[in-house]
Amino acid sequence: MRCLLFACLLFSLPAFAIDRFQVEGYSLPNGLQLLLKPGTERGHVAIRLVVGVGLDDFKCAEKELPHLLEHLLFSGIDASGEGGLEERMQALGGEWNAYTSNADTTFVIEAPAKNQRQVLDLLLSLLTQTRIDDNAINAAKQVVEREDGGHYSHLQRWMDRQDLGHTASNQLAVELGLKCSERAEVDELTREQLDQVRKAWYAPNNMSLIIVGDLDRLLPAYLERAWGALDAIDPSEHLPLPEINATAAHERSLIHGFIGDGAKLHWLVPEPVLEDVPDQTFDLLKDYLDWALYRQLRLAHGLSYGPWAERELFGSVGFMSLNADLERDKVDEAGQVLDELKSDLLKNGLDADTFNRLKQAAIARQAWAVQGNSALADYYWSALGDYEDGRFADPARDLQGVTLEQANTAMRELLMQPGYVRVEKPLMSDDQLMWAVAGVLGLVLLGLLGWRSRRRK
Repeated sequence: MRCLLFACLLFSLPAFAIDRFQVEGYSLPNGLQLLLKPGTERGHVAIRLVVGVGLDDFKCAEKELPHLLEHLLFSGIDASGEGGLEERMQALGGEWNAYTSNADTTFVIEAPAKNQRQVLDLLLSLLTQTRIDDNAINAAKQVVEREDGGHYSHLQRWMDRQDLGHTASNQLAVELGLKCSERAEVDELTREQLDQVRKAWYAPNNMSLIIVGDLDRLLPAYLERAWGALDAIDPSEHLPLPEINATAAHERSLIHGFIGDGAKLHWLVPEPVLEDVPDQTFDLLKDYLDWALYRQLRLAHGLSYGPWAERELFGSVGFMSLNADLERDKVDEAGQVLDELKSDLLKNGLDADTFNRLKQAAIARQAWAVQGNSALADYYWSALGDYEDGRFADPARDLQGVTLEQANTAMRELLMQPGYVRVEKPLMSDDQLMWAVAGVLGLVLLGLLGWRSRRRK
């Protein structure tokens, strides 16, 4: 029956391809979630295998376990090793990669449509036949260490412990208990721990397989036969996301670099949780604040070329930040402009014409925001939580439903908080360095003169 429905979907491709939110989705008996979407680009398929395990599922000392396992799964399925595995993918005309985020681990594949089942066979072999030994583990550890910025030196660890090693938002998250203070290391991770991660999380009932493009008509039958043979497991429980459990200073300066005349000003505020105010309200509010910063800090006062507003998520807490790249002697002036902007918004609310213009622009962007098989597969990957009854939520419709009243409510609840001010700047300005060098040379000269005076006496 599923094959028949899928065949009907393929025959009606022109009609369905227009609606990117309608997707054929169902689960195999073993729990594997499938999302299949015919695309408009011929001869190509984009494949995304999303495994429901990420960095947030582990405590601080073990956070690199899923990342390390992701790399190990590319170490080889037979005696030819990693090189032989890559050669087999090259022979099929495809290319692949993988990414580990806070929430999931995703394998990303682009391949010719004619070889899609062979490529899926190779991906299945990677999941089930990869041989992990000590040599492969040591090689993967070196790769992960390089991706994380190289060897974690004693100096870097000391700087992290002194709150000197993070960017402004990350540093605030550390202070509030939402983020680990030190970088997770891989040296102490063991083969037994990796085997446990593989057994506990790499199972079909913890996976979603997304395929977009020129789909093989026999694909559903193949998936039920090959991927349906995977064994399901009892699901593992995710760790609860961190919540704010500590206090942080309202204002702090963070040292970034040694010498320079630049600085960055950040004002960060936890986003309030509001009933009857959808999350898209904060997306539109971010667009509004982004424009307001541009108008004030660049056009009106000439303080920052590209100020910006940003939304970030740490643990279970979302943050909105207002940011500006400045000259270090303009930080106080820019802070005053920000205070005036906040006061004006709290007093007068959002300008209706500006809000409606930015809202319509955000809605219009949805028409061209996702183009092509690969972008569509990535979109489905990012929006898996919004999939229900064969459809993804339509962002344009959600944005259209946001009212000016809701945006004003969100704005006032946000800006009424004191928030956290963080200033990133180098240790010394160019002028300070010059005066410091001049002072040292002066002291040296005075010392020499004193020494010569004593010699003459």
